[in-house]
Parts: sequence; C-alpha cells; structure tokens
Amino acid sequence: MAWLYLIVAGLFETGWAIGLKYSDGFTRPLPSILTVASMALSVWLLALALKTLPIGTGYAIWTGIGTVGTVILGIVFLGEAATVARIVCILMIVAGIIGLKFAA
Repeated sequence: MAWLYLIVAGLFETGWAIGLKYSDGFTRPLPSILTVASMALSVWLLALALKTLPIGTGYAIWTGIGTVGTVILGIVFLGEAATVARIVCILMIVAGIIGLKFAA
C-alpha cells in the first residue's frame, strides 16, 4: 500500500506545482484553494508512505514523479519547449525512479 500512497502523492505534487502557475501568486481563489489542497494531500500521502518505505527512496521517488509530471504537463499545457535534451533528462529521472523502486 505504501507504494500506491507514494505514487498518488507524486501525482498530487505535480498538481500543486502546476497549480502554482495557475494560482498567479495565490491571487486567484479557486486555483489557490486547489493548489493548497493538492499540497496537503501530497504531503499527507507521502507521510503515510514513509511509515514503511526508506526516507531516501520515498522522498526521491516522490520528487521524481513530481518533476517528471510537471515537465510533461508544462510541455503539453503551457507550451514549454520539448527539446531533445529535456526529454533525455526526463528519461534519466524515470530510470532513476525505476532503479530506486527495485533497490528498495
């Protein structure tokens, strides 16, 4: 169950990272509320996952999922550049996430 908590926590981390952009510095009420809710859920689920997972593995995977998700959503929804270098770097992060999963 800890791995499921960790994956969902990472997805909510992606949500709050993107939400920061849409909240416009917390000046837009609805995106701000959704961003703060995503933050709280993400950290809570991470805390549940870390009850049984090693802190280094859990935290690295949580931030990795958030990073990869945020970059992908930035490319898809915010028109950020999808350069070869960015894609290669994202693939390296994914490889690291997979490696940490199997090493745990």
